[in-house]
Amino acid sequence: MSEIVLSYRGREIRPADVGFLRQLIAENPTLSRRALSAKVCEAWNWVQPNGQLRDMVCRSLMLRLHRGGHLELPTPRRQTINNAIRHRQVREVTPVDQTPIEGSLAALGPLDIRLVRRSEGEDLFARLLMEHHYLGYSRPVGEHLKYLVLAADRPVACLAWNSGPLKLNLRDQFVGVPRNAYAHNLHLIAYNSRYLIVPWVKVPHLASQVLGRIARRISADWQELYHHPVHLLESFVDIERFKGTCYRAANWQCVGRSVGRGTKSKTGTRTSIKDLWVYPLRRNFRQKLTQCPTSTS
Repeated sequence: MSEIVLSYRGREIRPADVGFLRQLIAENPTLSRRALSAKVCEAWNWVQPNGQLRDMVCRSLMLRLHRGGHLELPTPRRQTINNAIRHRQVREVTPVDQTPIEGSLAALGPLDIRLVRRSEGEDLFARLLMEHHYLGYSRPVGEHLKYLVLAADRPVACLAWNSGPLKLNLRDQFVGVPRNAYAHNLHLIAYNSRYLIVPWVKVPHLASQVLGRIARRISADWQELYHHPVHLLESFVDIERFKGTCYRAANWQCVGRSVGRGTKSKTGTRTSIKDLWVYPLRRNFRQKLTQCPTSTS
């Protein structure tokens, strides 16, 4: 077996692949990095379940190879923008009515749960998280859904969902298999990265009610947008701030506690301690997560 030059996002890059990339770059000297990435995705059939090219992942792979001295990419044609800053930029919106809303869930009236990704309400969603969530707002990358919840046309909650983290030991233990047994199906897990009940709303059981309603529809929503379902929901709860009451009330299960070292933290750097809560969307979710990628429906 030939030597593996680089393993990236489940794809093993070998010397023959590097040779192909070098030849492609040499034969297309006028193409930008983005255009080269598209050609690589087409040649390798590197596509998302919805048919779109995995362009950003491919560009990141080629940059890794470039920085490692395995190939020479053309000079970037545009000045690089700090993504961390750009992803936190939020447009101004019309100020919302912050008159306190209190009382029972029944008195609140019907809830309107809207998907606002790339549609009306997305700017309000971002603004509310930026101003009222302790983690602020950062524009998600990759597969994600954004829900804005309204009552009588007033926003009461925001929920952001992303693909599950790549490495999560607590999840491995819950699924009951090593990570490499289901790494190819991580896209079948949805991670609740932000949950905000706006601070002027004090309605008992609202948070768990919203979680329950979204759990009943999120797989179909994911299927419609990304052409595959999700079978497991998960979220971390910072125990120094919250108790996870709404997750417990919505029948989620707490499966363990982090040790205070995030996946991106430096050695010796402590992060907040978090509980991992999960909610399987189907009884055979373990089978769905470990089966071959051609049978994920």
